[in-house]
Amino acid sequence: MPQATQSEYEGTALVADPIHRYIQFTVPRTKGEITEKDIIDSPWVQRLRYIYQLQSARWVYPSAEHSRFQHSLGAMHLAGEFARHLYPSLSRVLGDDCPSAPFIEETMRITGLLHDLGHGPFGHFFDDNFLCTYNLTHEDLGQFIIRERLGELIRQIRRSPSGPFAPGEEMNPDDIAFPIKKDAAEDLSRPRWLKFLQPLTSGIFTFDNLDYVSRDSYMCGVAVGPIDRERLIHYTFFSPQGLTLHKAGNAALTMFLNARLYLYTNVYYHRTTRAIDLHLREIFPETMRLVFAGNPLDHMAEYLRLTDWSLLEEVSSWRHRGENHALAQEWGRILDRDIKWKMAYDRTLSLNELRFGMALIQDTDWERRIRSALPPSAENLVFRVDMATQDPRPESPFAMGKKQIYLYDPSTGSITKESLAELFEFIPSKVVQFRVFALDHENDQMLARVAEETLKGGSSAVKTSV
Repeated sequence: MPQATQSEYEGTALVADPIHRYIQFTVPRTKGEITEKDIIDSPWVQRLRYIYQLQSARWVYPSAEHSRFQHSLGAMHLAGEFARHLYPSLSRVLGDDCPSAPFIEETMRITGLLHDLGHGPFGHFFDDNFLCTYNLTHEDLGQFIIRERLGELIRQIRRSPSGPFAPGEEMNPDDIAFPIKKDAAEDLSRPRWLKFLQPLTSGIFTFDNLDYVSRDSYMCGVAVGPIDRERLIHYTFFSPQGLTLHKAGNAALTMFLNARLYLYTNVYYHRTTRAIDLHLREIFPETMRLVFAGNPLDHMAEYLRLTDWSLLEEVSSWRHRGENHALAQEWGRILDRDIKWKMAYDRTLSLNELRFGMALIQDTDWERRIRSALPPSAENLVFRVDMATQDPRPESPFAMGKKQIYLYDPSTGSITKESLAELFEFIPSKVVQFRVFALDHENDQMLARVAEETLKGGSSAVKTSV
């Protein structure tokens, strides 16, 4: 039997991972070669080691200490798995417009690796409670970092784990940055092959959500049911219409969407997670005014150093230094896991209620409605309304935009999007968890009764068609 030569093991390395067992990545074969290792080891990607994947939920699930860095490596791996499987069908559809297989693979892998690059401390909470001040999201910052900080490295990569690019092929940082923005405007300058790949970045099932559902449930110790990533990938292909799922993969998709819904309900939107976020909202704007200079786009060197670790270390030190006394006390409660807000009432709004537009009414509006219905003896009661909204699947299977997928029925040979309606029939398009929190449990029954009565009368107050 011929012996394996050393060259067969040059140019790639493995990193161990609890979800995918091993993740392969490219390393230099010769001095000066730029590979995935250079991107992974860059300060901007290494920064993700210090940003938690699950923001406040880690105070609820003690083992959920994993980082955005771990998830990014997993997303890179799954992006490569998708690319290798899908390339033959993509090539058949696009013909000469399709780049080489290693080029497509590497484009998707680097997109997966960098898709969360712009996140700040507390992840999506940071978007909603700080970046929104500057009309930014972490996706905007991620696009900027890819183009302005990592662009030169990306342009110099010439191979994927599967092999070298075709002669003359060079990765464009704009092609990596473009799919990351969920609601980006149509860009006619982007190549056709890139638009075909878009549903894999921000669609129903992606390299992103297939990794985080698997990883988060595993790290939290939460059983969400089977997530058959291999079957879902296997039964996915490209048709002339776009990304298409063979009917034999329908059950795998349904299982995944239900698992993701369960994870949102029981982890991301856990009552204690939301209670902690309520507390954080009260102190986060003033905290950020003290610890950060302003718009991150104007202070990228400082943003590089802004992480969960740096923020928590700073606010923790206030108690010992006697600084910012009021804020330090509130942060002390959070760091000591002294939960300020206690849940008094919890209800998942029905689809009929959501159709009447109840989900459009803001938290503060519900608070006013409930307060107006409280008895005079409780007029000074302190409470908060929290509405956690999720979209388990697209509202319309016929108008999914760049997320559009199609279903293939082998018995008829048809490829349509209409059959998605049947697939989605038993999965809600929107779920809203409506909760009322108070400072203690002394008035739970009264708050629950008034909240229930307020919700029953809520639909008639909506003045617009939805």
